[in-house]
Formats: sequence, C-alpha cells, structure tokens
Amino acid sequence: MQKSKELNQVEIDRIVEMAWEDRTPFDAIEAQFGVSEKEVIKLMRREMKESSFKMWRKRVQGRATKHASKAPKEMDTFKSRMQRNISMNKISKK
Repeated sequence: MQKSKELNQVEIDRIVEMAWEDRTPFDAIEAQFGVSEKEVIKLMRREMKESSFKMWRKRVQGRATKHASKAPKEMDTFKSRMQRNISMNKISKK
C-alpha cells in the first residue's frame, strides 16, 4: 500500500478529484492508487480548506455510492453509464 507522502502532486490532485466526485467509490481510488479510505480522508483533510473538507465529509459520510459494499447491484464498474464511449481515438457523437 502506498503512503500519501510517496504520491506526487499529480496523483494527489487526481485522488482529491476522484474523492470529491460522489459516484467514485473509495474502492476505485484504492485499486488505482493503493490508498485506503482512511488515508484518502487524511489526504483530503491535509489538501483542502477546513470548510471544504467539512462539507465534503458531511456529504460523503454514509453515502452508498462511495462504498462498494453499499452500492446498488447494477453499479459494478468504476465508469458511469453516462460517460461517452471512445472508439478509434474519436469521441463518439450521440
């Protein structure tokens, strides 16, 4: 497991971005970066303003989509169904 002190700024920024998104589970962050939920919370506390952290923490606490075990059964991937498919290096148009 990677410690947050070993992460570079680009990785830290991406973890903060993923953690801020409501539909990205902590399991996805751990799978990609090897950072546990507790470490993400510590990182968010360190990287964000206190008021922003409190707002995020209140919003995320107990949220089903942030924990794979509580997520709906049909939510089995880390990618949103609304995300556009990419084929042959071109973004498909709807």
